[in-house]
Amino acid sequence: MRSWARHRITIFVLVGLLALCANAVGQGSLQPSSSRGGGEGITGDTGAKRFLPTIQNQADFDLLARVYNAKTPYALPHAMFVIDRSDKDKIYYVNSQVFRFHQDFANAQYLSLKRGEDFFKDVYTNNNRRLIVGTIAWQSPVKKFTFEFWEGDLITPQMIAETYNTIKNSFFTDISFKPNSTRQEDASAKLNIPVVTADEISKNEEYLALNVAKGVGRFHVIDKLDDTVEIGYNEILVLKDVPLDLPPVAGIIVSQPTSPLSHINLLAKGWNIPNAYIKNANDLFRQLDGKWFEFETTLTDYKFTPCYKECLDTKGQIEPTVYGGHKDQFKSPPADLKVTRLASLTEMRAADSKIYGSKAANLGEIVHARPTLFSVPPGFGIPFVYYRQFMKSNGLFDIIDGLMDDQDFVHNPSVRKKKLEDFRNRIQNGKFDPKLRAAILAKWRTMLGGRPVYVRSSSNAEDTGNFSGAGLYSSVENVTQADKIIEAVKSVWASVWNFKAYEARERNFVDHDDTNMGVLIQVGVTMDDGGVMITKDPFDPTNKGAVYISATFGHNVAVTSAGIGKSIGGSDTKKAIPEQILFTPKANAFQVLTRSDQETMFVPDARGGLKEVPFDNNRRVLSDAVVRNLVRAADFIKNVFGGKTDEDIEWGMMRGRLYIVQSRPYIEKR
Repeated sequence: MRSWARHRITIFVLVGLLALCANAVGQGSLQPSSSRGGGEGITGDTGAKRFLPTIQNQADFDLLARVYNAKTPYALPHAMFVIDRSDKDKIYYVNSQVFRFHQDFANAQYLSLKRGEDFFKDVYTNNNRRLIVGTIAWQSPVKKFTFEFWEGDLITPQMIAETYNTIKNSFFTDISFKPNSTRQEDASAKLNIPVVTADEISKNEEYLALNVAKGVGRFHVIDKLDDTVEIGYNEILVLKDVPLDLPPVAGIIVSQPTSPLSHINLLAKGWNIPNAYIKNANDLFRQLDGKWFEFETTLTDYKFTPCYKECLDTKGQIEPTVYGGHKDQFKSPPADLKVTRLASLTEMRAADSKIYGSKAANLGEIVHARPTLFSVPPGFGIPFVYYRQFMKSNGLFDIIDGLMDDQDFVHNPSVRKKKLEDFRNRIQNGKFDPKLRAAILAKWRTMLGGRPVYVRSSSNAEDTGNFSGAGLYSSVENVTQADKIIEAVKSVWASVWNFKAYEARERNFVDHDDTNMGVLIQVGVTMDDGGVMITKDPFDPTNKGAVYISATFGHNVAVTSAGIGKSIGGSDTKKAIPEQILFTPKANAFQVLTRSDQETMFVPDARGGLKEVPFDNNRRVLSDAVVRNLVRAADFIKNVFGGKTDEDIEWGMMRGRLYIVQSRPYIEKR
């Protein structure tokens, strides 16, 4: 009943290791803070019992345990233990209300006089260690007690079994092992002991904060989201699962688990709205449908309070239109309309985003850095100037100007949605410059060898430092024919006027008239596996240098567009959860938070586009070696862009080689 962050909890951080050893500190959003002096790690009543030799009942455990989020459904009672192998595996159940860290207890009990890095090496890396240190916790989602070790602990299978037998003989009820890294999973795989994984716990979760924020809005419970449902910017949506797209709203609640790295969840971060998975939310909130609330999400809990007149009077009214009262606030994205060259990625740098769009220019910057860990598929960009020439020559700017003067279009979302759809059809049917057509196809045949390509959006109103735009504009996958390439270019241009893109620009005060669309034509990657990664821990901002990875079998569209696809058997109620992995550099270890439960995957269709096919899911998506290569690639890319801004990176694996297909700033408004 807690967020996935709880499964990574390390409850036995060593004193002073932040300062003394870069690889020594465990991580987790709920970990105790480190301290330098040993006495600072003794926090409770020093006259209380220091330890118990056995835990004979629940009362004994409660006597020793400290509790995170006490008196909430997300409470996590836990107590440290120390096993002295030199004294016939004597176990000390540590009073964790008195001692914050294992080192302080070991020193106070004269089990070890070592401190800092010396203590760390002795208890975490030494295969002949005297002391085994760990934690016992009550995992409420699965109703089980577990014992666990710091994710960086190099504990051997023999010592895991030794720990299990020692606890089993001195603890009042059944106990299971919870591995905190893939290394620990492998070490325990052949042991005949009960195991509870983070994936098993997460499947029983009742809450996950996808974005921590506070907002005011009207609850709108939606059982089936389709084109007949009207959505207002001031609504807090309660949905069965994450949709493929949404206009800006005041908050999002979903009833099924999802990856925090889907396009919708990334947009929610940019909108700075509360966003959470709450089990059975559609039923829980049904009676509140249509009522106004202040809704707040935190890492461990959520709360909502009724919002009456006084609350609503203080709520800022945001109804921007280009020609409305907020005209002066609208931002014009930079654009250089003088350049007409179709440029390859090798000819672009990040500064060329004002010519070719951020998506293409960012990849050009990465290519310029000459990576060896991965490849960027070759491609070329069509500059903004051709979008504007096409729109002007077909009279399309005049049409959209007329729509923006139409009061029904401006003030009625359903009218706006329908008229934008009609406008995109006009763009699709517009006359294409034959000289540009010939130049594009010549470049495709000579530079890209006429291979299947992805025709991708690359605008000046996405992937910037303040506006993500993830998933707002359209790309066309696996285009194999010349005529289809030109049609795909027009589809990308038309996506400037996607309803969700229009609404997002309105909310973020981005000028529609000055939004320009470039096109990236790039050789396709037939992904054996694919996904998204970000260079941070989305649940714990203190876990510096972390890399969070969402991975899927087949093409990464199953991650980026959460909710796409369905069971081949015909059921569209089950949405696949990707494999989700967190790498923690301080522990030099990674943990599988959820395993993929896919029944289908997306692969290229010989006729163009992607198709969904069934497959047998009998392995992890990513091997340990691939995860470590992804982490190195993520660090490399972050440093390419200066190392200060976290990156949101799309990737794919093809025949053992890593390919990077996109990198954008990871946007979080705070």
